[in-house]
Amino acid sequence: MSDFDIEEVLSQLTIEEKIDFLAGYDNWHTAAVPRLNIPSIRVSDGPNGVRGVNSTEQTPGAILPNGTGIASTFNKDLIYKAGELMGEEAVHKSVHVILGPTTNMHRGPNGGRGFESFSEDPYLAGMVTSEIIKGIQSKKVAATLKHFVCNDLEDDRYGVDAVVTERALREIYLEPFRLALKNSDPKALMTSYNRVNGEHVSNSKKLIKGLLKEEWGWQGTVMSDWFGTYTNKESIENGLDLEMPGPARFRTVETVSHQVGTRELHVNDLNDRVRGVLKLVKHGAESGIPSRGPEDTKNNTPETSSFLRKLGGESIVLLKNEGGLLPLQAQDKIAVIGPNAKFSATTGGGSASLTPYYTTTPYNGISQRAGYDPVYTVGCHAHKSLPGLAEHCINPVTGLQGVHAYLYNEAPETANRKPAFKEFNFFNSTNQFYDIPRDEGFQGKTLYVDIVGVLEVDEDAEYDFGLTVVGVGQLFIDGQLVVDNKTDQKAGGTFYGYGSVEELGKISLKKGHKYDIKVQFHTGPGYKINDPVNLTSEGVASYGFSKIIDKDQEIARAVELAESVEKVVLVIGTNGDWETESTDRENITLPRATDELVAAVLKANPNTIIVNQSGTPCEFPWIQDAKAVMQAWFGGCELGNAIADVLYGAVNPSGKLSLTFPKKFEDNPAYLNFRSDKGRVLYGEDIFIGYRYYEKLQKQVLFPFGYGLSYTRFKFDGLSVSVDEAADKISVSLQLKNIGQRQGMEVVQVYFAAKNPDIIRPVKELKGFEKVDLQPGETRDVVLDLILKDSLSYFDEYENMWSLKADEYDVLVGSSSDDIELRETFSITNSKLWKGL
Repeated sequence: MSDFDIEEVLSQLTIEEKIDFLAGYDNWHTAAVPRLNIPSIRVSDGPNGVRGVNSTEQTPGAILPNGTGIASTFNKDLIYKAGELMGEEAVHKSVHVILGPTTNMHRGPNGGRGFESFSEDPYLAGMVTSEIIKGIQSKKVAATLKHFVCNDLEDDRYGVDAVVTERALREIYLEPFRLALKNSDPKALMTSYNRVNGEHVSNSKKLIKGLLKEEWGWQGTVMSDWFGTYTNKESIENGLDLEMPGPARFRTVETVSHQVGTRELHVNDLNDRVRGVLKLVKHGAESGIPSRGPEDTKNNTPETSSFLRKLGGESIVLLKNEGGLLPLQAQDKIAVIGPNAKFSATTGGGSASLTPYYTTTPYNGISQRAGYDPVYTVGCHAHKSLPGLAEHCINPVTGLQGVHAYLYNEAPETANRKPAFKEFNFFNSTNQFYDIPRDEGFQGKTLYVDIVGVLEVDEDAEYDFGLTVVGVGQLFIDGQLVVDNKTDQKAGGTFYGYGSVEELGKISLKKGHKYDIKVQFHTGPGYKINDPVNLTSEGVASYGFSKIIDKDQEIARAVELAESVEKVVLVIGTNGDWETESTDRENITLPRATDELVAAVLKANPNTIIVNQSGTPCEFPWIQDAKAVMQAWFGGCELGNAIADVLYGAVNPSGKLSLTFPKKFEDNPAYLNFRSDKGRVLYGEDIFIGYRYYEKLQKQVLFPFGYGLSYTRFKFDGLSVSVDEAADKISVSLQLKNIGQRQGMEVVQVYFAAKNPDIIRPVKELKGFEKVDLQPGETRDVVLDLILKDSLSYFDEYENMWSLKADEYDVLVGSSSDDIELRETFSITNSKLWKGL
């Protein structure tokens, strides 16, 4: 049924069918009612891509740059198109609802999921979120705004209580949600795992029923995060429409029907929740996307690749470029060094990760641009877990890159066992999730998997192999047991906190020999650590390998190469093991011996360009010695080409930092309050997060919010402000000129500051931005029409309302929070209090 009347359907549902709608049917689908032609709709993770729903044989997809990278483009039109691409990807995976975007705030620089979210600034986060949602929903795919609210750290994430003032809650943490609901009307919203001021958000009468539905008047579908439902009656009464995933843990037919029958739960509350789910089902049914349809890779096109490359290029931020070291010239003799140079850091870890259509590495991108293969060495290792093994293997069945997996009902020691109905080809071995396909030839509680591949190494050396599991596994090379993650298993906090440590084994390998790799794995039963009740799969295996290096010898080799060339590109950073869901970073230092490597290479060759890849800030203790530094984020499928485009000037860098980079970890505003202390985290910095904090304390930073260089120069001039209080509008206009020698894009950033505030306020706050593309010598009039009350108000806790005060205000316009080019003062004559969107 492509269309139906919600009230008519509601009137025909039995109480059992109504209750079935209150929770998912399974991990990724809603319930269906075939007798009324009400279909099941599909949801899928999607902060920077769309994974699809097949855990065991994941369909590859387009990986976009991570959230902080997308926000660093400051390009609303481009961000809208990124949303469009996500919508197109969803259609190709028969997905009706994308579980994203993520719009939580960056209290501190070390949040495990910080890479997923957009910014430390609520206005930037809200506007980026709005454009992503509008782009997604233009393809008739529903977006899910998440995680509502204060899901800003991973420590104790199911139980931690965010203790936050009402003012900070409104001005900082709820503000991007308010802006997104106001500007883009997402069809769905996901509640966060945590508590806020004493109550879990998924139960919260104040936040869901009071704020979201009554004060803001939003009428979309509210779902829980996966396993983020904690009560039955309270969550139903207070507005949580959908418990995810299914089958229900709290909203069972037996429990809810008894509560309704005994009048413990009012039938009107039950009906309201069913209406909420049916709205989303109706939207999915009208989209034309089939119910439980196929997944395909037909969107892996040159057009998709071209867009991902453009998006990646615009996200890159040029932080330093002393002496015009960049862009590189075709004739430059260079070396490429670093642990991330031949590694594709596409995204952070957890539910944001997915199998890519393909990957590019910085080294490959640079080689293609340079027209030759530069000399290379790794310099040092930077991995936390060993890099994936499968992409270095040849599948013995297909002859292509990857490994082959056989699925069995019986254990390996079973005589004459035969593979069950299906086999799988894997390209990327990182985090392979396994579900038992119960209706396709499998019986019992255990799925046995044999994964095989053929490995050739580039040089004679000793190698580490690793195996991490939720389940039981062993890794063999030419029949020899090398890694045992079966006999003595230890908890390691991997895989959302439910996985083992990475067990390691060493073996010497010879160049030219073809080694038979086999991983024997089975799901759940026999796993000695815990029962992963909150894992959306029945088992997980990840296996990797790496050549063992002597750190000092490898750094000496890097120095030798650096001294032999004119310029060096040194590619460093983190990856999806260091920045991942369920675990916050302990600090923001670069991994392992990275800083030692950078210092040595800079000393050997001062003409070294540092390319850092991370989703959130890192410390750069060597920054004074570096002439050129780029922040490249986790760049998605096209990260290697995008980096090369900027290095060689095919793309003029125009990214601006969506986050402040502090000089050291201890400087950040949440340093004392970024962990669960027996179930509580105090938001002690109040409204002063990010640049609001650093500016108020006049604390120097490494690089300020909104900062980024270009290969050309711009001039700001002619600032004018026009205020219409009756129409609630303020218009800011100026002229921007490209006074350099090449085309480039500049971001005009508009901040406001109260001259005589009656309450402590930030030095200034971002309330408008516009990205402008100019040819050399071109001048353009730039006009930003803004909403007055959104731009100047603060939240008055005494009045429990927003307050726009009569006062003098400064408008400050510049190229970053620290580079203000123009300033003008204007007056507001009438105070007012207001509520709502």
